[in-house]
Amino acid sequence: MLDNAIIMVSIILIINIVYVTFSTIRMILTLKGRRYIAAFVSMFEITIYVLGLGLVLDNLDQIQNIIAYALGFGIGVVVGSIIEEKLALGYITVNVISSDPEIEFTKQLRDKGYGVTSWYAYGMDGDRLSMQILTPRKYELNLYETIRLIDPKAFIIAYEPKQIYGGFWVKQVRRSRIKSGKKQEQKEKETAQLDQ
Repeated sequence: MLDNAIIMVSIILIINIVYVTFSTIRMILTLKGRRYIAAFVSMFEITIYVLGLGLVLDNLDQIQNIIAYALGFGIGVVVGSIIEEKLALGYITVNVISSDPEIEFTKQLRDKGYGVTSWYAYGMDGDRLSMQILTPRKYELNLYETIRLIDPKAFIIAYEPKQIYGGFWVKQVRRSRIKSGKKQEQKEKETAQLDQ
């Protein structure tokens, strides 16, 4: 079966896509502090790696195998990154500077379940409202959308905290009090209808 060049190229390509996908996920799990899951994933990763590399090294005279190996590596990086985005492990901290300190920004975000610390600041063009918000990564895009709806001119900076300890944020965020955008909008519509 491995004598057929097309089958050999396909096997090498698939093996390397799977290997690099596992490698990418393992690296991300390690960075997120999930070492035991990362160790478990690495067992499959190395087994697949040895199989794929062995096939290529046994057939170094076949340039298509080397090309398939390299192509599989590149595709594996993309696939692993997509899977990591879907998993959305960890938390993100978002710093927001509102152009209008009079907007009830903090209240609106807290009503949606986000932990917000805010303070008044002074920028080049006058007073500002500065906020720091912690959210699980899976709610990151919803948070950005909410911020843009409240203040389209808001300045946003986001980063992943290395370690989180204590405070109101962690308790509330871990309890998943954050309401997704669609669920919150539906709830607000139902409340408005009842009030009428």
